[in-house]
Amino acid sequence: MSGPATYEVLAIRYATRATSRAQTFLNHHLYGEPDTPIDMDFYLWVARNEQRTVIVDTGYSAASKGHRAPREDLSAPVEALAALGVLPEDSPQVIVTHAHYDHIGNLHAFPSSEVILARAEFEFWTGPYAGRRQFSYTTEPEELEHLRQVRDEDRATLIDGATQIAPGIEVIPVGGHTPGQVVVQVATESGQAVLASDAVHFYEEVELDRPFTYLTDLTGTYRAYDLLREMTQAPGSALVAGHDAGVMTRFPLLPGAGEQVVRVG
Repeated sequence: MSGPATYEVLAIRYATRATSRAQTFLNHHLYGEPDTPIDMDFYLWVARNEQRTVIVDTGYSAASKGHRAPREDLSAPVEALAALGVLPEDSPQVIVTHAHYDHIGNLHAFPSSEVILARAEFEFWTGPYAGRRQFSYTTEPEELEHLRQVRDEDRATLIDGATQIAPGIEVIPVGGHTPGQVVVQVATESGQAVLASDAVHFYEEVELDRPFTYLTDLTGTYRAYDLLREMTQAPGSALVAGHDAGVMTRFPLLPGAGEQVVRVG
C-alpha cells in the first residue's frame, strides 16, 4: 500500500445499464450524429493507505432502484466495500461528491463516519428548490433527510472552496452538474488521480465538449470541463469519469478482487 502522502485509489463498478447517446447527452441532436447505444456504469471509489481510508460516494440503495431505469446490479455497494476490507465500524471518512440517489444511497450504512460535502450542495438540496420535479427526479427524499440528520449529528463537514481533507487528498467544488458538485484529487505513487464523479460522467464530455443531459448550470458544466482538462495535463495524472464503462479498460484490475475493481493509482 502507498506511503503517508500517497494513496491506492480504487474504482468499484457495482452496476451497469444500457442506454443511448440521445438519452445521455444534452440536446444530442445538435451534433448531427445518429443515436447509438452506450453503456452507463455505476461506481464508487476508495482512496487508502496505511494511515486512513476515504470512501468517495456510497452508490444507490436497493430501495431506490425499484423505480429507476432498468439496470444490472453487479454487487451491493456496502458488500463490495467490505470485500476490500472497508468496513462501516472503522468509520472511514466519506466524501459526498453530490446528493443524487446513486451517490448517497448507502450513506446510512456509515453511521459514525465524518461526511464531507460542499456547503452549496447541502444548502441546495435542503432548500426550497430541491422538490421541483426537474431536480427531485434525481434524488430520494429520505436520503436528503438523512443528510440533514448527518448535519444534526455534527458529522457533516461543509466546505466552501478547495479543501485538503488529509495530506494528499483535496476536495474541489466545481458545480455545473449540481450546485455543489465536487471532484476529488488524490496523490498516488504514479501521479494525481482526479475522481471527477458526475462533473464528467463520460470521457466524451471533456473530449468533445458534450454536456450530460442532467445539470443545473450549463456554463458551470463547461467551466468544470476546462478545469479538469487543466488538472490532468501533468504527466502521470489520470482522469476518472463517473459513469464511463471505459474506466474498466483504462485502468488495470486490482489483483485478487474479481472483475469489477480497477486500480487507478
